[in-house]
Amino acid sequence: MPGKIRQMIDTIIGQSAAGNPMLQRVIKTKMILKGINPTKFTDDSEDDPAIIAKLENMMHSFGASASKTEETTAQKSSHGKIQTAFSSLPTTADCVKDLRKKLSAVDPVMVIFFASTRHDPETISRYMKEAFPKTQVFGCSTAGEITSGRMLSDSVVAMGFDDAMIRDLKIEIVRPIDQRSVIEQACKNFEMHFGQSVTSMDPARFVGISLIDGLAGAEENFMETLGDLTSVPFIGGSAGDDQKFSCTYIYANGSTYTDAALIALLKPGTAFSFIKTQSFRPLGKTLKVTRADEAKRQVLQFNGKPAAQAYAEAIGVPADTISKHFMRNPIGLIIEGEPFVRSPQRISGDSMFFYCSVKEGMKLSLLESTDILLDTRQAIGRAKEKLGHISGIINFDCILRTLDLHERNLSAEYGNLFSDIPTAGFSTYGEQYIGHINQTATMLVFG
Repeated sequence: MPGKIRQMIDTIIGQSAAGNPMLQRVIKTKMILKGINPTKFTDDSEDDPAIIAKLENMMHSFGASASKTEETTAQKSSHGKIQTAFSSLPTTADCVKDLRKKLSAVDPVMVIFFASTRHDPETISRYMKEAFPKTQVFGCSTAGEITSGRMLSDSVVAMGFDDAMIRDLKIEIVRPIDQRSVIEQACKNFEMHFGQSVTSMDPARFVGISLIDGLAGAEENFMETLGDLTSVPFIGGSAGDDQKFSCTYIYANGSTYTDAALIALLKPGTAFSFIKTQSFRPLGKTLKVTRADEAKRQVLQFNGKPAAQAYAEAIGVPADTISKHFMRNPIGLIIEGEPFVRSPQRISGDSMFFYCSVKEGMKLSLLESTDILLDTRQAIGRAKEKLGHISGIINFDCILRTLDLHERNLSAEYGNLFSDIPTAGFSTYGEQYIGHINQTATMLVFG
């Protein structure tokens, strides 16, 4: 009987969001990233068995979980401290000593750091924990570092939070990344630590950070599974290795991991918000994925034509030159007017490989780049207006954005956008916010 799909969608959104507008938007976005666009289905829509099966899995995963909010806003702290530091000293020992000295103004309960692979992974992780023995210390390797007022390379950046800024936190390592049971166990560990279900945590009071092996190719399934299990927003990036594309590293309390993800669940003592800015706009041209190998992030056909041919026709250039246009003309899944970018990686015959998974049936928009400085400045301004004050930013910024800034000689100007804000971040091999995306800056902003 027609209408079952619409009914199931309404049930999932209604019970899982419990009337919270922010959660309603998050859940709709999760559905679209899974290949189900809620706006396409009405009470008269035919009941597609494949769509119904997907929705049944979602209902089971979400537990059609009524996410009960405890408060509508996070408690603001007027006394908390966030301190940032960076060091480019040549030896790891001297670099860590330098960071410890520069962070001495705060007694941190949490230190997050991002380090170039110029530093031996096992050594930098161990030294950082030894420098902050009573602190939860975690981070990852990078393809470039970001700090207040500067974009760096071959460096280490760090950010320390005192107990007024971070009231509580729990770190979990997920390895192997692609096993749902391991992610489920991590969520159970969160529940044991915080004393409440992850499905009932108020997304205005809890926030998650995700750091993922940037070469594992597992971000989509990981973020999808995590999103099924909790409505707490997770934001983060895929670790880099200075563009060697050999091995990336996750760091947690003195240990080093590969083929792994780190998820940290935080209970901040201050208000927080998010920035997602990608500096692209739709060109009004649609590329529908008509054939794909989703596991390989490979598109074989757009609009029923060989992928490379259809992409070339959309941007109006010869097919053998399209790789020159990848950085400035990616494609995106448009959700409520906002692009979730999928960046082309390479051509293989007539097919195209992407840095982010695409699903058959998705309608993607051809994009063109806009003013990255203006867009980022405005995004920071909106976050400041929302929070009233910015105490710090953790910035997960795509390596493709970094390369574009270098190419345009805008790196110094981009760094200057954060000159008055305590900032730590890195150039990533992919970004996370609700799902996995490309050519985007996702930022966790503390008020």
